[in-house]
Amino acid sequence: MPELDVVISGGTVVTAGGLTECDIGVQNGSIVVLARNLSKKDSKVIDARGKLVLPGGIDSHCHIAQISSSGLETADDFESGTRSAAAGGTTCIIPFAAQYRGQTLRDTVVQYHARAQGKAIVDYAFHLIISDPTEDVILRELPALIGEGYTSFKIYMTYDSLKLNDRKMLEVLAAARKHEAMVMVHAENHDVISWLTDSLLATGHDAPKYHSVAHAKIAESEATHRAIALAEIIGLPILIVHVSAKEAIDQIARARARGLAVYGETCPQYLFLTAGDLDRPGFEGAKFMCSPPPRDAANQQQVWRALETGVLEVFSSDHAPYRYAGADGKAAAGMNTPFHKVANGVPGIEVRLPLLFSEGVRSGRLSLESFVNLSATRAAQLYGLYPRKGTITIGADADIVIWDPDKTVTIRQAMLHDNMDYTPYEGHVVTGWPVLTLSRGEVVWDGEQVTGAAGRGEFLRCARPEPAAPRYSGVLENTGHQQG
Repeated sequence: MPELDVVISGGTVVTAGGLTECDIGVQNGSIVVLARNLSKKDSKVIDARGKLVLPGGIDSHCHIAQISSSGLETADDFESGTRSAAAGGTTCIIPFAAQYRGQTLRDTVVQYHARAQGKAIVDYAFHLIISDPTEDVILRELPALIGEGYTSFKIYMTYDSLKLNDRKMLEVLAAARKHEAMVMVHAENHDVISWLTDSLLATGHDAPKYHSVAHAKIAESEATHRAIALAEIIGLPILIVHVSAKEAIDQIARARARGLAVYGETCPQYLFLTAGDLDRPGFEGAKFMCSPPPRDAANQQQVWRALETGVLEVFSSDHAPYRYAGADGKAAAGMNTPFHKVANGVPGIEVRLPLLFSEGVRSGRLSLESFVNLSATRAAQLYGLYPRKGTITIGADADIVIWDPDKTVTIRQAMLHDNMDYTPYEGHVVTGWPVLTLSRGEVVWDGEQVTGAAGRGEFLRCARPEPAAPRYSGVLENTGHQQG
């Protein structure tokens, strides 16, 4: 038996594969033994009796130290963002290194590493955002970066400064297929949104509530259908992010039924917020604006159903923290700013897991195993971090959360650890809360305060994800042509 640095004793260990009663032995930041009644001699002992012992959460969709397409910077940098993550039971984040047109991917990556340097409290990787897929990007930069551990990237079908047309999407998808990278798609039809926006503004309908009208469900479902069709042409698995609408869920389910590898992600705002929140008095509705927007209460139940049945496999925060007030806030241009000029995004990195546990597990919608899969394991698999992250097994990093399933908390902005001036979940009561968070065996959240030091978080190089490997032929393969 190796000498252990930490022993977690007496808890119920939960993985996506099941529950077991055992102790966990940690040495040099890794899990080295799982057994009953481990010797505690010369080890730091964490008493987990009566608690759940879970893999640390992975928030695989968050925007940290990022400047939006409208020029506003997120409120959270890598210190405040990972501080909030740790307090919420998340031990790994995957934010975006966002390329803007005219910028090389390599320069983008260098820039974001500089922003993270010396600040992160928990470990992190990067997705790329590709907005300018030049020939040099496709043929030289992207293959090199994939080989260096940047094995997932996001493309947009909307926003003037980010959107790709179908031809450019096909070029990016073909490169991903050749190099077995995971493509994430923001699926909304830009021209539909633009036309609806112009029509609303022309008739004086510019309040926050009209954001949800402009971003109609059909704009999301059409783009989801088109993204799946383009991926099918290439013969590539894809992941549709922040799915909000039943109609988009149906597109994913139909594609799966035809044997296509289409993965889906959703977020807290589509389970706990509604379009009615955007219709709050005055400019308050701006606090709840994100894209796609929250839908109605009936649609919420359809999103829950998609989580229960596995149509949606990943639960991320899409933490996009733009403050309400201030120069970089939603009200930066005043309380009468038309909805199309308001920064899009809501915070949620710290409350992601408690919200899902309370309304998912405690209500009986989700098993504990499903909760772990949605919040950690599947993300690790989809983005090339498994089994180092996302599970409790020998050889994995000791990213572990001690969870009190009976602790009841009323969410207040004043108790959270991000750099925001509001939470859209203010006053929401949850049962189930992380009382201890370990990152590579080190306590970074003790239930009262964040104890991890800024800069201790490490950058993670991601492997090529197995779920991104081509499963079927594209159109050209059926003619004998080899793509790439």
